[in-house]
Amino acid sequence: MHQIKRMDIRSDPFDKLRRAVATRNGAGSSDFDLNPSVLAKLPATRKLRPASVLIPVIERDGLHVILTRRSGNLAHHPGQVAFPGGKVDPSDNSHEDAALREAEEEIGLPRQNVEILGRIDTHETITGFLVTPFVARVHRDFKPSPEPGEVAEVFEVPLTFLTNPQNLQVLSRSWQGQKRSYLAIPYGPHFIWGATARMIKGLADRMST
Repeated sequence: MHQIKRMDIRSDPFDKLRRAVATRNGAGSSDFDLNPSVLAKLPATRKLRPASVLIPVIERDGLHVILTRRSGNLAHHPGQVAFPGGKVDPSDNSHEDAALREAEEEIGLPRQNVEILGRIDTHETITGFLVTPFVARVHRDFKPSPEPGEVAEVFEVPLTFLTNPQNLQVLSRSWQGQKRSYLAIPYGPHFIWGATARMIKGLADRMST
């Protein structure tokens, strides 16, 4: 009898991520999700400025998410952990184009090394932006080149850590005389919180279904 050779077929580690972002987008999230009384006071006709972020995922002994720590000199969210991204400029062809441009400007990620896997739900920030997050695969080995005026540090976190619900915390603090609750994902010396933590939760929720 001839022996049948078993083929070693390695599954693509990005398959689960692709399936997660392929689902229909929901109603979106907000910095006010845990503070509905604050949201209720905002005008329903408020105008939000469009912005985009890239959620870059690279394979290094497992999937890792590339994050930044913003410069302390920035007007919006100084010193906070964030995805590369920013406001959509009139010269951008689309929200996706804005996310790719910002990633190239902020951390030196060439767009030709990036494969957009899909977008997840939009997120409203307390600073008046409506952010569209794009999940992307970074195809080649990547060495960041941060823009010093915008980015203080670039680092990576395992995707499994970020999407583990046991690592997600609900914290609170006093802001403008009121108690405000927010999400946080501490990781070593890094404190991931606010809009970034909420968008990560949105991705984690998709991956868990």
